[in-house]
Amino acid sequence: MDELLKVEDINVYYGSIHAIKDVSFHVDEGEIVTMIGANGAGKTTTMHTISGLLRSETGKIVYDGKTISKMEPHKIVSLGLAQCPEGRRVFSGLSVSENLEMGAYSRKDGKDAIAKDFDMVYGLFPRLKERKNQPAGTLSGGEQQMLAIARALMGKPKMLLLDEPSMGLSPLLVKEIFRIIETINKDQGVTVLLVEQNAKMALNIADRGYVLETGNVTMEGKASDLANDPAVKNAYLGGAK
Repeated sequence: MDELLKVEDINVYYGSIHAIKDVSFHVDEGEIVTMIGANGAGKTTTMHTISGLLRSETGKIVYDGKTISKMEPHKIVSLGLAQCPEGRRVFSGLSVSENLEMGAYSRKDGKDAIAKDFDMVYGLFPRLKERKNQPAGTLSGGEQQMLAIARALMGKPKMLLLDEPSMGLSPLLVKEIFRIIETINKDQGVTVLLVEQNAKMALNIADRGYVLETGNVTMEGKASDLANDPAVKNAYLGGAK
């Protein structure tokens, strides 16, 4: 598989705090790659650095053959790299359909193509179609998460960054969200980088994974190998057998 995203030796600071320390990893086209770790490990900081919301002091980030390390976020989105942020961040006063329109703001492929993708996301998320005229702020937490993912898909991304998509959801909705992530990857052909505290579910659907601890990548490998590693089990899987 071709390498779609390559992160090389990035270092990110919040003032005097060294949040990300020489982090390097890659994501191949067509993969689901997960990054797991405890709160404060640097997962969201890494995602924000890739999407241009934060800047690395060193290193390089290459997406689809283009160096994006110093690129503005909206230009990164236009290259086909979209982020679905932690906490959903839907436009609460806008309707579901208006939120989806906002996701397509950078597209230049015409109304017909955008209309086709409205049909696609409504097919993935039937509940959103039922609520398309409803203000996004009145949706349940699970519905807002679906809307956040659907909005990102409306940008027609080649790669999707998903930051804690299961946060605050019931176990039933968590299963549904992870099923949809697999569908997006397999049926829509979208490469996925998944940051997730639910390590068991993340490793179950991922091809490969990285463990981030206090700003450092401490382990990497096939998702199945990480899921069976004793250290990962004890730290992130509740010591599961």
